[in-house]
Amino acid sequence: MQKGDNKVIFMNRLKDKYINEVLPKLQEELKLKNKMAIPGVKKVVLSIGLGEAKEDKGILDKVNLYLGNLAGQRPVVTYAKKSIAGFKLSQGAPVGVMVSLRGSRMYIFLDKFFNIVLPKVRDFRGISSNSFDGKGNFTLGIREQLIFPEVDYKTIDKVRGMAITIVTTAKNKEEGKKLLEFMGMPFKKGEVNG
Repeated sequence: MQKGDNKVIFMNRLKDKYINEVLPKLQEELKLKNKMAIPGVKKVVLSIGLGEAKEDKGILDKVNLYLGNLAGQRPVVTYAKKSIAGFKLSQGAPVGVMVSLRGSRMYIFLDKFFNIVLPKVRDFRGISSNSFDGKGNFTLGIREQLIFPEVDYKTIDKVRGMAITIVTTAKNKEEGKKLLEFMGMPFKKGEVNG
C-alpha cells in the first residue's frame, strides 16, 4: 500500500455513492428525464476571516499552515478590495485565507466532514437547512477549527471559526437539500423550512 492510498478509498467511497446511489435517487425524486440535469457538487470553499492580520502578519502563516493541512492544498490570502475607515482597514490589506476544493479533494473533505467531523461535535443534533441560498448552495459556519483531526493543538494560538460553502449545480434550495441529504449531510430531523 502506497502513501496516500487511504485518501483514494475515501474519495472512491463518496464518489461511488454519488454515482451509484444518489444520482438514480435524485433523478427519480426530482422527476428528471435528462441525466445531465441531475444536481451535483461543483466545489467546496473553506474560508477564514482574519481581521487581526493587519496588525500581525505572522497569523497568516499559522492559519495558512493548518488550513493547508486540513484541505490538502495550499490556501490563498484574500485582500481588502476597498478601504473602510471605521474598521481601520486600508485597501490591499490581508483580511483572510481561503481554499477551493474540487474533484477528489472535494469528495475526500465532504466524506470526512459528514462521517467523522460532524458526529464528533458535542451535543450535535443535526445541521439547520436554513443556510441555503436561492441557487442551492449551502454555507455553514464552524465555531472552532479544533474539530478537524488534521489540526494540531500545539500549532493553535487562538480558536478560530471558518465558513464552509458547498457550491452545487442545483437550481434551487430544495434540489440542493436533497442532493446533500442523499450524500450524507446530517440535517436536523423535522425542521420546518422558512
